[in-house]
Amino acid sequence: MTGSARRAVLAGTGVVVLLAGAELVGRTGIAGPSWPPLTEVASYLADPDRRATVVRAAQTTLTSAARGLVAGVVVAALAACVGLLLPPLRPGLDRLAALLHAVPVIALAPLLITTVGRETTPTVVAGLGAGFVMFVAFSSGLGLAGARSTHDDVFDVLGANRLRRLLRLQLPKSVPTVLDGLTLAAPAAVLGATIGEWFGAPRGLGVLIVSAMQNFQVNLLWSAAACATVLSLLAYGLTTAVQRVAVRRVA
Repeated sequence: MTGSARRAVLAGTGVVVLLAGAELVGRTGIAGPSWPPLTEVASYLADPDRRATVVRAAQTTLTSAARGLVAGVVVAALAACVGLLLPPLRPGLDRLAALLHAVPVIALAPLLITTVGRETTPTVVAGLGAGFVMFVAFSSGLGLAGARSTHDDVFDVLGANRLRRLLRLQLPKSVPTVLDGLTLAAPAAVLGATIGEWFGAPRGLGVLIVSAMQNFQVNLLWSAAACATVLSLLAYGLTTAVQRVAVRRVA
C-alpha cells in the first residue's frame, strides 16, 4: 500500500469512527435530548421541504463567504505589497492588521449591523477573518521571497526597481506560502460568514442555527451545523487540492 493510500485509509477510518461515536452517543442518550442520533438528522434532511430550507441558507452563507474571501485576499495582497514597496509603512500595517484581528467579533458584528447593514455584515466579517490570515501569508511569503538569492543578484545587475522585483520575482516565489494561507483562509471565511449572520442577517445558516436553538428544534439545529461544517471542509479540501497542484508546478 502506498503512502497516499495508507493516509486515505486512515482518514476514512477516522471519519467512520467519529460518525459511529456520534451515533452511539445519540442512541444511548447520555448527552441528553439535545444530541440526536445522526441517522435521525439524516432522516430530517430527507424531507424535500426541510432540505430545501437548509440548502437555501447554505447558498446564502456560501455566497457571503466567497465574497468575503475574495475581498480579504485582495485587501491583504495590496496591504502586504504596499508594506514591501514602502518599508516605513510596514510596521503600521502590521499593527493595524493585528488590532483588527484582536477586536472580538462579538463586539464588532453588532457595530457592523448598524453601519454596513444586515445584508453586508456576514461578508465583512468573513473578509476580516480571511483577510488577516492572508495578510500574514502574503507578508511571510513576500518576506521569504525577499531573502537574498542569485535571482536577486541578477535583478540588481539589471537595475530592477522595487516594483519590477516584486512583480517578477517576489510574488511568484511567494505562491506556495500564499496558497498555504488560502487553505486556512477559506474555512475562516465560512466561519466568519456564519457568525456574521448570527447577529441579525436576514438569511443564512447562522440565522437558521439561532432560530433552531431558540425554538429547541434539535434536528434543524444539527442539520444547519452539519451543513456549515461540510461547507468548511469542502472549502479546505478544494483549496488544499489547488495548493498541491500549484506547488507541484512551481517546485
